Amino acid sequence: MRTTECESIILGATDYREADRLVTFFCHEHGKLRGVARGAKRSRQRFGGALEPFARLRLQVGLKEGLVQVQGADILTVFAGIRADLARIGCAGYACELVDRLLPEGVTNPRLFRLLSAFLEFLDHSPPVGSARRFFELNLLNILGYRPALEQCAGCGADLAGLGRLGFSAAAGGLLCRNCDTGATQIAATTVSLLQRCLATGRFGAVDFPSPALAEAGKLLDACIAIHLSRPLNSLVFLRELEGEAPGGPVQIG
Repeated sequence: MRTTECESIILGATDYREADRLVTFFCHEHGKLRGVARGAKRSRQRFGGALEPFARLRLQVGLKEGLVQVQGADILTVFAGIRADLARIGCAGYACELVDRLLPEGVTNPRLFRLLSAFLEFLDHSPPVGSARRFFELNLLNILGYRPALEQCAGCGADLAGLGRLGFSAAAGGLLCRNCDTGATQIAATTVSLLQRCLATGRFGAVDFPSPALAEAGKLLDACIAIHLSRPLNSLVFLRELEGEAPGGPVQIG
C-alpha cells in the first residue's frame, strides 16, 4: 500500500459500522476513489468532522486495490456560503452526485476537477441560478465526451447555421436539421447560440439564459444527462422539490 496526499472534493459519505465512514471523493491527482475512514466518527484530530459532501480537503490516503484507506484530512474549505443556504446545498449536492455517477473510478480528469471546483466556488458567493447550473452540465458533458451536437445535424452532418428552430433528440446525439427532424423536441436558434457560448467561455456567470431559453436548454440537457444514467439522481429530486418553496419565490435551479 502506497501512502500519499491528494487535493480532493468529497462527492459522498455515509456512516459505516460504529465509528467509520465510507467516502467517495474526486481527487485531482488520481480521479474518483472510494475509501473507508476508520474511526472518522470519533477522531476530530485526524478528520475534523470534514468528511461531508462537497468539502474540499487535502486527504492522506493509502492507495490499494478496492477501497483505499483514508487516514487523515486537512480542510481547505467547507464552502460555508453554500452550507448556509438550502438551495445552494441542493445545487452543490447535485453537481457532486452527477460527477460521481458519470465519472469512472480511478480515471484522472483535471479539467473536470477544475470545473467542479469553479462551480462550488461560484455557489459559495452567488445565488444558485439556473444559467450557472446549465453551464456546469454542458461543460461536464463536453469534458466527458458526451456533448450533444450543436453545430451540425446529428443525423446527417449538415450545417445548421441560419435555421431559426431546430429539432433535438438525445438518442440521436444532438440537434437535427429539417430533413432528419421527425417529430423531435424543438429548440430555438437563440437557445443554441447561448449553449455554444457556454462552451466558448470558462467563467461562471458569463452567460445568462432568459427564461424561455433556460427552459429549452434545461429540457435538452436533462435529456442528454438522463440517457447516460441507469437510475434517477436523488439530488435532482430534491432540487425539484425546492422549486417554489424558497422565501420570496421559486428557487432558480433551471
